[in-house]
Amino acid sequence: MSVDGWNTVLVLGGIRSGKSEFAESLVADAPAVRYVATAADADPEDQEWAARLAAHRDRRPGSWTTEETAGDPRRLADVIASAEPNETLLVDDLGGWVTVLLDPAHQPADDVATIAELSTALRETPARVVLVSPEVGLSLVPTTPLGRAFTDALGAANRAVADACDAVVLVVAGQACWLKPAATAPTTAAPHPASGAALPTSAVPAPAAAAPTSAVPAPAAAPVPNGTVAPQPAPPAQEHPVAWAAPTMTLPMVATGLVIQPGMDLPMPDEYAGPQAVDRLATLDVPGAGLGALDRLVGFAAATQGTPTPTAWDRVRVVLLHGDHAGGAAAGTVPGESDRRADQARAGRGALARLATESRADVQVVRTPDAAPVEDGPALRPDEVDAALRQGWQLAEEAADAGVRLLVLGSCGAGTEAAAAAVLAATAGAEPPTVLGRVVTESGEYDDAAWMRRCAAVRDALQRTRRSPRGAKDVLAELGGGDIAVATGVLLGAAARRVPVMLDGPVGVAAGIVSRDLAGQARHWCLLADHGGHPAVRLAADVLGLEPLLDLRLDLGEGANALAALPLLRSVLALAAALPVHPSLGGGEESVAPTWGDLTAPVPVPDDDEFTEPEPAGPGPATTAPEPERTEPEPDFTEPEPVGPGPTSTRATDTGSTDADDPDRAAVPAGQEPDPSGRRAG
Repeated sequence: MSVDGWNTVLVLGGIRSGKSEFAESLVADAPAVRYVATAADADPEDQEWAARLAAHRDRRPGSWTTEETAGDPRRLADVIASAEPNETLLVDDLGGWVTVLLDPAHQPADDVATIAELSTALRETPARVVLVSPEVGLSLVPTTPLGRAFTDALGAANRAVADACDAVVLVVAGQACWLKPAATAPTTAAPHPASGAALPTSAVPAPAAAAPTSAVPAPAAAPVPNGTVAPQPAPPAQEHPVAWAAPTMTLPMVATGLVIQPGMDLPMPDEYAGPQAVDRLATLDVPGAGLGALDRLVGFAAATQGTPTPTAWDRVRVVLLHGDHAGGAAAGTVPGESDRRADQARAGRGALARLATESRADVQVVRTPDAAPVEDGPALRPDEVDAALRQGWQLAEEAADAGVRLLVLGSCGAGTEAAAAAVLAATAGAEPPTVLGRVVTESGEYDDAAWMRRCAAVRDALQRTRRSPRGAKDVLAELGGGDIAVATGVLLGAAARRVPVMLDGPVGVAAGIVSRDLAGQARHWCLLADHGGHPAVRLAADVLGLEPLLDLRLDLGEGANALAALPLLRSVLALAAALPVHPSLGGGEESVAPTWGDLTAPVPVPDDDEFTEPEPAGPGPATTAPEPERTEPEPDFTEPEPVGPGPTSTRATDTGSTDADDPDRAAVPAGQEPDPSGRRAG
């Protein structure tokens, strides 16, 4: 493999997709190219096919040389294997090669072995090789045996060659989608170490780039135990590839990294595990009616974990977004208050950090771009929106890689409620006064003047953008701001990695509204513990189809409300996973060994045949004085002979009780001993 990351590329594409032109552009700057033609000569009567071949020849520069392998398909592997390190080969195409391979003139032949030889040659060649092949896997199954044989053989060849090549690209309508990016592909034209051939920048599969420095949180200290501030991602010194996990699926990539755009195809939760988990709850051995409304929590956890018996979330991370909004949106806030809250969380102080300690959760404080006054102009530039979305996606990727099983979204910026109200008004048709909560001062009083200034700022922003597009990125740029954009990226990235997200406050639900227009699957990974009595959260939850699990009306700050409810949610999941099925439905009893101090543990009752009367702790009923203390070991217990009248006597004993006082004693006939087990004789 060459030092710049790859030297073999497979270019796939349909008919007239532009795959050949794209492959030729990959080697256009090479000083010399050996063009390997695999197709057989055209039928003299087929003028259209001859014209196609002529067009291919006309596109080739005069410095290229042509070599044909149609006479012997096995020669293709020999040509590639014998190529020198300073050579560049363009093979066009594998479809013609398979056609010749299946020609009766070359049969009998071991097609599988020939394809294996080709893939081995590609792995071992020191030259740079670009292969072109038609993608027939997306078409209908041919109706003829010969057609099926061709598609089967070409599909096997494409798979073997794709596995052997360093990079694979699919060309659709002239647009290149890299399916297998190289490990260290360059982002600029890089010459081959021997040939000097350079790859065009637009044709190289680029790694995901980090967000600009202004949109990336500052580096933090080394990791610390759970419950304190988690380390924040530091901006990379240079571009480096990000290994997107398999659940992310195939996402578009450009030179700047991941492209987040409408119509993204992200995973969905398991549609069967959730209902199965809820149905299982009805069979559990519980003394009451069950979990009530919290059965929806079990169904959500089961769907997102992909199992009917979900477990409690053991790794939880709070992503606290810190970004301010300027202008009227921040009316009534104390200057510097958001910075103080963020510093508190970083230092492990304040309500959020204390609740995180109790809940064994990490807190990650992320600085997001500040938003400009929305009443005067856009909150962010378009490039800042893209960077913020990628930053949020990367935060979700890092959490998933660290083993986090639940993300909690929170915010502590100034003016976030007004920004969320503006987003809801633009996307859900809400009136700003109906989704803007009252402004409360530090002394606990309502500041109606500040509330009216916030309403005016949102109203002016909506008036300014009344003719603007209402796309997801347009709304984030015009009204949303950096914190909502980063939160949107977190939701999308978490859905791609199958990590559920608990929303808490206006910023999270506003991000949920925006993410719905980028990938409709994202909202199905969101959970809302409590609406907190906030009007914006109520409306957004209704639009997203999220029903709050609780109605506690907590107002401890975004993120802290969710952490306060988290122990209850964990307990419900743990209980649902641990309880057995009711015995009447075929379940077995739990066998729990009693421990010291377990006063509620059942005491085993011996069988009737093995019963022995326990030794009395004090003086027996037949004696009036305690026995003298013994120094030698006591013999085995024997029943003492009664002294005085037996239990069948009608006279009172020296304890003062009578037969009438004990129904069991009175029921024993005279001259018969009572049953030592205490049961009546039948």
